[in-house]
Amino acid sequence: MEIKTYIQYTFFALITGCLMMASACKKNSSDTNAVNKPVVEAYLVAGQPISVKVYQQKDLTDTATYGAALTGLSINVSNGAQTVKLTETTSGTYTYSDASFVTAGKTYSMQFTYNNVAISASTVMPGKPEGFKITDTVFHEPNTIDQAYNDKVRETITWTNPDSLQHMLLFKNTDSNPFEIIAVRNNRNASFEINTERASTYSITQTTFKYYGAYKVILLRVNDEYINVLTSNTRGSSQNLVNTPTNVVNGLGIFTAMQADTLNLKVTTE
Repeated sequence: MEIKTYIQYTFFALITGCLMMASACKKNSSDTNAVNKPVVEAYLVAGQPISVKVYQQKDLTDTATYGAALTGLSINVSNGAQTVKLTETTSGTYTYSDASFVTAGKTYSMQFTYNNVAISASTVMPGKPEGFKITDTVFHEPNTIDQAYNDKVRETITWTNPDSLQHMLLFKNTDSNPFEIIAVRNNRNASFEINTERASTYSITQTTFKYYGAYKVILLRVNDEYINVLTSNTRGSSQNLVNTPTNVVNGLGIFTAMQADTLNLKVTTE
């Protein structure tokens, strides 16, 4: 699924940085235990099959995307009323194909045993974002550099959020070879994400995009565990691994749930 693929890419950068920096630290006995913990990566989406990836912590010198896959595990997931056993479809990736099992409002718990230690995590499937709108489906990006013009709000994205719930905005450029906006000076990639800080609106200005092209604007309603990893100050530091944000008991990584709504937007020259 496209949304989960982009979220996974973000998670790679976050968790790999945390784990590799922690690996460089001098280990005490508790740190050594932390190194031996499995890393879990799962993003539950309502109406989609479950996929849970489990792998070893990466070594500091390991250049692979993941650590070594942990195979042969027996992983169960429960929704409170029913418990299902996941199937290892590829090395270290465990799935359950019945998409109707994952629905809004339910609490999902995961359990398995690794090195004779019980590993577990739980998350709540949030409701789908509501009232997702954008003032125009075309954003006209000028080729000039004018600070007063740069800061001017050109379009607004809004959604309903009376309870100040956590949301992420993903801007996914779908062009195969996007054309860079030379006039814009920022470090964003063609695709990027925004933490909305529990708000219900986001303003698009000239400096929002670095590339022209077609975009999928995806609003994700997410849980605190994802935001905690995203905003972790352990990135780029030498804090101990035990301080790395995780909602996995006796493990590392993330087991979380989210729902999404999607709009189309075209960024073009004026």
